Parts: sequence; C-alpha cells; structure tokens
Amino acid sequence: MYDLIIIGGGPAGTAAGVYAGRKKLKTFLIAEEFGGQSLVSDSIENWIGIRKITGFELGKMLEEHVRTHSEVEIKMPERVLSIKSIEGGFEVTTNKDGTYQSKTLIIASGGKRRRLNVPGEDKFDGRGVSYCSTCDAPIFKDKIVAVIGGGNAGLEATIDLFPYASKIYLMNRKPELIGDPSTQEEVKKSSKVTIINNAQIQEIFGDKFVSALKYLDKQDNQIKELAVEGVFIEIGSVPNSEFMKGLVEMNSGGEIIVDHKTGATSHDGIFAAGDVTDEIYKQNNISAGDGVAAALSAYNYLLNIKKQSPAYEK
Repeated sequence: MYDLIIIGGGPAGTAAGVYAGRKKLKTFLIAEEFGGQSLVSDSIENWIGIRKITGFELGKMLEEHVRTHSEVEIKMPERVLSIKSIEGGFEVTTNKDGTYQSKTLIIASGGKRRRLNVPGEDKFDGRGVSYCSTCDAPIFKDKIVAVIGGGNAGLEATIDLFPYASKIYLMNRKPELIGDPSTQEEVKKSSKVTIINNAQIQEIFGDKFVSALKYLDKQDNQIKELAVEGVFIEIGSVPNSEFMKGLVEMNSGGEIIVDHKTGATSHDGIFAAGDVTDEIYKQNNISAGDGVAAALSAYNYLLNIKKQSPAYEK
C-alpha cells in the first residue's frame, strides 16, 4: 500500500508529486500525460519565472522534475476508472486493469474546456483558437477577435481583452446575454465591443492561423461570415471528476468541493487540487500552488498533525 496516490500530470499533480517526494512519502502518480490542458499551447507567457514556453516544453519540464524524486513511482499513460474505500485507505482501478492501494489520495485530474465541436476548432486550436483569455489575451494585441459565449465566462473574457484587442465581437447564441448584470454593463459600455445575439457558430477557418468564422444568424436564418484573427471559446469547462461521484462532495458543475486552505475534500484522506476543484481561477500557477498545499496536507494527515498558521506560534 502506498502512502499517497496522485491522479493527474498537470501542474497540480506534478507539484504534488515533487512535494510528496521531498517529504519521502511512498507515492504513486497516475497520469495520461504530463502538462495538462496547456499541452496544445504554442506559447505560454504567464508561467512564473519563464517569460515564454510552449505547452510541450512545459509538460517535459514538469515530468523531468517529478522524475528526480525516486520515491515517486509513475504510471503513464494510464487513466483512472474508479476509486473505492477499503480498510486503511483506498483502492484505485485504471483502464489498464491496474489496481493500486493507498492510504491517501490527491485528485488532480484537471478538466477540459467545453468545446463548440465545429469544423476548424481542432485545426486552429493554439493557432488563433483559445480557451483562456487570462492566458492568451496579450497575444492578440491590436487584433480583431471574437468571444463565443454570453454567460459570465464570455463576459469576463471580453473584459480581459479590453487592453489588447482592437475590436471584439461577443457572439451569443441566445437572444440576450445571461451573465451578471454588472458585468454586462461593463461590457456594453466599451466602444470596442459589438454584441451579436442569436449567433450559432458553424465553422472557424483560415490558412495557417484563424482568419474568419461563419455563424448562423437565427433571427433571419442566414449564414454569415465574420473576419477575425482570434476566437476565444468561453462556454464553460468540464471537470474530469466522473470517477469520484458518490465518494466526495461536488457542486452542480461536477467540481470537487475543497477546503481552499488545505485541499481537503468531504472524505477523510482525500485531497484535491487544480481545475477539478471548485477553484474559480483555472490557472497553471494556481493549480501548482494548490497541488503543493494538497501534498503537505496529505503528509500532515498521515502523521496526524493539525497545522496552523505560523503567525499563531508563540
């Protein structure tokens, strides 16, 4: 039986792995790949300490760091199918017929951006199509872009683009925006923004990079074309938490609810970190920090240590 099983190879899972290794925990890390959602990114410019790096390079860097710790055994590529409680811990079953046992768990399985599933979306992913305005807005300085989504994610992405894009088309498939009224007001007062309601995206196209999109105008039932240099798809995300249903408390969106001080879930011995949790800021740097906290919390749990802030020390 391992001290700790970590599920996920993104920033949260690898940060947890590094800290578990440093604490000399007998650790098993299960991942489909290293790097998480950032693997498709041609340019990451907000990973702290590195001005610019590709998603592939980041994934290799994360993997190499974890592998420096001999206490961490890695199983990859492998995907977790189910987890159950057993005496003294948990049993994890994977798609490779693997069965592994551990005293504690860290769920860092990440999430995936909800996709439009239209022609050109996959082709131009990382070449004009983005799912993260916080990450990629600076790349689109002085460019014409479209933001897809009329909820809070779409509205907030539009605001993120204010300092950079020269023109922003906010594409909403519903008759009216559905985000918070105060955020709507902020968007509507910008001269950079044109809101197009009743717009159902049909295709994204271009040459090497995005140059335009087509959409169905549901008011007149006409297919229309819009010249843009970037498309931000902001229609929500889906956490990779299916295998945890019934074991820990989740919100209506399937995110694992955690104590944001410790990463603890509703089930003793299970911690979670990164995009699979109800953390509102889905960012690599934040996920890494969450992974560190979860690993330290798992360590303290195993030793039955109740930690408090050093400011309380006398």
